[in-house]
Amino acid sequence: MTVLDAYAVIAYLRGGEAASGQVRELLRAPTVLSAVNAAEVIDQLVRIDGNDPDEVEIRLATLEVGGMMIAPATHSQAVAAGSLRARHYNRRTCAVSLADCFAAATALDHGGSLATSDPHLSALVQAEAGTVHYLPEVSG
Repeated sequence: MTVLDAYAVIAYLRGGEAASGQVRELLRAPTVLSAVNAAEVIDQLVRIDGNDPDEVEIRLATLEVGGMMIAPATHSQAVAAGSLRARHYNRRTCAVSLADCFAAATALDHGGSLATSDPHLSALVQAEAGTVHYLPEVSG
């Protein structure tokens, strides 16, 4: 099972990102996206890209119908994400957001690999004995 960070889903939905093809392949197998990261996807695609919020919601729902599970942000996930950020965050050397930590906590909880291009998030997951599926960074 692969857990997707927000960038992975954004790359796929935008279609022109360097990682979109790899994410398309990952979506053929069981994948998970944290509900917090789903909120990030909506924020980016609506606020930054100017997409219609209803259209973005439909596109996420289509991914769910295709087999991607959106994992709820439970109390235990919140505790795990907060603990991860408290232990690992450093403004200069490990600038991970709380949403990043939800992706990490979801991957660690599900025993899956985290698909991300973020080197700080990758380092955090590996420090916690998790595995990472490296995606290429944002295009041009």
